[in-house]
Amino acid sequence: MPTNVVHLRDVQSRSKFFTIWEKHRHTTVHWLVECFAEFVGVFFYVYAGVGSQVPFIVGPILSIDGLSSVLQIGLAYACGIIFAITICSSTSGGHFNPAVTITLMLFKGFPAFKAVRYIIAQILGGYIACLLIYVQWHDLITASELVLAATGTLDSALFTPQGPAGAFGLYVIPGLSLGRVFLNEFVTDVFLALVIWGSIDPTNVLVTPQLAPFVIAIAYAAAIWGFATPALAANPARDIGGRLAAMTIWGKQAAGGRYAAIAALTSIPATILGVFIHELFLTDYARVIPSAQREYMEVHLNHAHAHGKAASDVASNEKADLEHNA
Repeated sequence: MPTNVVHLRDVQSRSKFFTIWEKHRHTTVHWLVECFAEFVGVFFYVYAGVGSQVPFIVGPILSIDGLSSVLQIGLAYACGIIFAITICSSTSGGHFNPAVTITLMLFKGFPAFKAVRYIIAQILGGYIACLLIYVQWHDLITASELVLAATGTLDSALFTPQGPAGAFGLYVIPGLSLGRVFLNEFVTDVFLALVIWGSIDPTNVLVTPQLAPFVIAIAYAAAIWGFATPALAANPARDIGGRLAAMTIWGKQAAGGRYAAIAALTSIPATILGVFIHELFLTDYARVIPSAQREYMEVHLNHAHAHGKAASDVASNEKADLEHNA
């Protein structure tokens, strides 16, 4: 480990207020800071993605062309992922997905009680993002509902992927087989889990810590481009947060029926399976850790040392972070 470690406090000074806050930040309210980072990360992801979905749905109803496309939606979600990981992951470990948090709990010893707090923060981030987007687009969303009502199609279209509520709560196209919808979700989520775990593998010489957010973001964009039409949630925080927002706006009828369980829960066993496959066939503890990953791990370890923790005292979830942020 390098001896010439320079912390931010060594080169920059803070006001007395923030100096006092810094002491509490790493002790009594550290859990709140981590949860806030998870909240903001999911907020970024949903705010960017759903913010692109709304014009995609509202535009055609109002006969406004060119507002958005599936390509733009995929890119928007990818940008949200990049913002979330690069801005917030150094604080919380960068889960931003209940399925990832649960999988880290099973495979990396992430504390169960802390996982519950993370999941609540993640869902809340998606919920608040959707409500804010609705307020920002309220006039055009209301106008689109009036157009549908005038044509007598509001009741049949509102809670579908093409309806105004479909940008917030996720719904399935009428007539699709729920069995094949489940298969679409499950296989896509296994694919995403493999890419995520491969990107955060500290021995992956081709994916440095700086490149990992972009690889993961491209995987999510590809999933949306290829498989969003048959119904894809990909992240329970986005699905549950958005569905709760839709129910807050339009009432219980926005719940989504039997598809709601598929959207909210499928990614959990799919992610667990994807990570199991990676650990079984693709993870190799005999590999050498490249210098870029070692530097990344040392930065996190030195952060832990800066607050009086010996290497042996670093919590199990922090050890997972040292391997590579999720």
